[in-house]
Amino acid sequence: MFSVEHLNKLRSYEIEQIVSHLTPGVRVLEIGAGTGRQAAELVARGFKVTAIEIANSNYAAERMFDIVDYDGRTIPFPDKSFDIVFSSNVLEHVPDLSRLHSEILRVLAPSGHCVHVLPTHSWRLWTTLITFPDMLYVFTSFASLFPRPSLSVSEAKRLASSWWNVAKRCASPFVQRRHGERGNVISELWLFHPGWWRRNFAENGFAVVEDTPMGLFYTGNMLLGARWSFDSRKRAAAWLGSACHLFKLRPQDRAQDAGR
Repeated sequence: MFSVEHLNKLRSYEIEQIVSHLTPGVRVLEIGAGTGRQAAELVARGFKVTAIEIANSNYAAERMFDIVDYDGRTIPFPDKSFDIVFSSNVLEHVPDLSRLHSEILRVLAPSGHCVHVLPTHSWRLWTTLITFPDMLYVFTSFASLFPRPSLSVSEAKRLASSWWNVAKRCASPFVQRRHGERGNVISELWLFHPGWWRRNFAENGFAVVEDTPMGLFYTGNMLLGARWSFDSRKRAAAWLGSACHLFKLRPQDRAQDAGR
């Protein structure tokens, strides 16, 4: 079951790996800050962070940081305003990626770079497969599907509700919606692959200078939640795949200059 509290714990864990790609004291822009949890944790570690998010985000009511609202297309800051642009599990939700990449290039300082954390094809696969055991609900609720001796209006409503819940559980694996803005549940197995993102970054003017799995396994269904320790999730990632992948990028022309 989805939990903002558990999601915040996952993002807090990821921050420990992200900070090694940031430089204290520089200007950091976080795009798609959500609740602002990661922005607040970066500030606590000595970083200067500006966070932006669309006003009607799913996490608007859960904000814990001073977040600037924006329209999702134009970053509301002047050219060369930031040394680092950071996002966590955001780019897959952007309808016009080329536009956003262009905006990032505009606000990035000449010596700046980007750090993007993105869900992987492994996350998509296991998030999809984990819904099938949900069908077992029908066996745990078998007795509730039959009418009780004294049939009444309330009993008819209860019976209808029980059958409706079973029908939804059984249908859920087959009517899953895509997570991001492109394709469908099946095509996201490729659209979330690190290889797809490497090509997308290259097509939009960025050079990948480093990329690595985050090394933590979890699913969008919050499988087992806090009952599954982070140590166990790290071990599971070695076999089942990392839920997220980190990319460090530089604009192509600046990356070439740095290599000379």
